[in-house]
Amino acid sequence: MSVLHYCLHTTPIGEMLIAEADGALVRVAFAREDFDVVLGDLAPLGSIEKGVANVLLHAATHQLDEYFRGERKAFDLPLGADPGTPLKRAVREVLVSSKPGEVMTYKELAMASGFPSATRAVASACATNPLPVIVPCHRVIRSDGSTGEYLGGTETKRFLLDLETEELA
Repeated sequence: MSVLHYCLHTTPIGEMLIAEADGALVRVAFAREDFDVVLGDLAPLGSIEKGVANVLLHAATHQLDEYFRGERKAFDLPLGADPGTPLKRAVREVLVSSKPGEVMTYKELAMASGFPSATRAVASACATNPLPVIVPCHRVIRSDGSTGEYLGGTETKRFLLDLETEELA
């Protein structure tokens, strides 16, 4: 059984929980998700230890700070939490390779992921993304141009989209 390390990190969108196991990020959570529930869900991964003394957690918090200051456009962190299905893996790959400020609809993401008729499944993959911000599912919007739902809340999604748009200006 492995050890899961986590820390709580203050960002402009509120406190976030960042967790790693076996040298890879496994979870990024927003305060509104209830950190105790998130940690309970992660318990099967191993014993849980809090602290930023972990090298990967330190790198993750540093890169998040750079991102929020507009100094970082992409994250360079090992990702765990295997999405589990070919569709979810493909969605993750497309999202990670997307550029800041670049938005796409769920339908466009389904097409880019190689699953053109699976728009609902792609939306579900985004909704259950265990690594929000790092795997930028906030860049996916509804076909009507509205932001749609987001695990961190619609205000957070709008903040992230605006932050990335400002970086391009």
